[in-house]
Amino acid sequence: MTKEELSQFGYALRETGTIYAPVKTSKESHSFKQVDTLTEADLEYHRTMIPPKKFFISPKETIFTFNKEKEEYNETPAVNEPLVLFGVHPCDINALNLLAKVYLESFTDKYYSERRENTTIIGISCTPDEYCFCKSTGTDYAREGFELFLHDIGDRYLVRVGSLKGYNLLQKHASLFREVTEEDLSLYRQAEKKRLASFTKSLEMSGLQDMLDMSYNSPIWEEYGEKCLSCGSCNLVCPRCRCYDVQDYIDLNLNTGQRERKWYSCMLKEHGLVAGGHNFRATSAERLRNRVNCKGSLKEDMTNCVGCGRCSVYCPAGIDYVEILQKIRGDIE
Repeated sequence: MTKEELSQFGYALRETGTIYAPVKTSKESHSFKQVDTLTEADLEYHRTMIPPKKFFISPKETIFTFNKEKEEYNETPAVNEPLVLFGVHPCDINALNLLAKVYLESFTDKYYSERRENTTIIGISCTPDEYCFCKSTGTDYAREGFELFLHDIGDRYLVRVGSLKGYNLLQKHASLFREVTEEDLSLYRQAEKKRLASFTKSLEMSGLQDMLDMSYNSPIWEEYGEKCLSCGSCNLVCPRCRCYDVQDYIDLNLNTGQRERKWYSCMLKEHGLVAGGHNFRATSAERLRNRVNCKGSLKEDMTNCVGCGRCSVYCPAGIDYVEILQKIRGDIE
């Protein structure tokens, strides 16, 4: 598909659902916002501040309401309007795939499940900046979790199909696409080679979990804990963080109320607070150590960090996540 045809495709996508795409909101920030045409989108962005997980796990939502007097209990409907997320980067697609393991496998969260079912994800290739290290985490390329994926190869896009929904979408608008040629494949290989060579930030992942285990009492945690503001910004912008809090709110009449679920942060002091006033992680150093260990926990199918760089970019204290791990490894002093 040529880049000239992309705008036509954008118009056609409105039949599929409300389109959300990366839009520049300030000099250095982007956000997935509703657009009428793809000309409003900035497809050369590096990252959005808030990841696209917000479309599947709402930052705050009412689970149910109740009325004791009327003996009523009403669950909040999970189904939203059909959405098209256009221009999602590989790291964020991989983050959503990992979240799906939490919300869909051992227990199906109806909110996540139905929102994903009603969402069409169209990914797009990207060029890393100085904060990206998704190549190190193996999340710089998306193999699943999308309907269509667009690779920029100059004046056109090479399009990969990732689902039956994506295949049907392509067939529906077949006039905008053409068969891949050898020239296209050659340009794709060149683009991939250039992309891989452009990474400037890296992190050696092998043996990292063991090194974290052996560094439990390292002075590194106090060093960075003194800088940390315990604001929770790193959690809010992380596409992989999945902690949430559930609270019941009772109205003054003691008859009606509601239950809410909202994003929660392990960097907040009250996160480790338990009965009796005990706190498992009372200091910022302990909370930082807990978060870094969570992100650095590596399992064969569960990498808790996708290397997007958001936590470092948006940390008001200037704490660099990769720098901490490089010190743990002994790669830097």
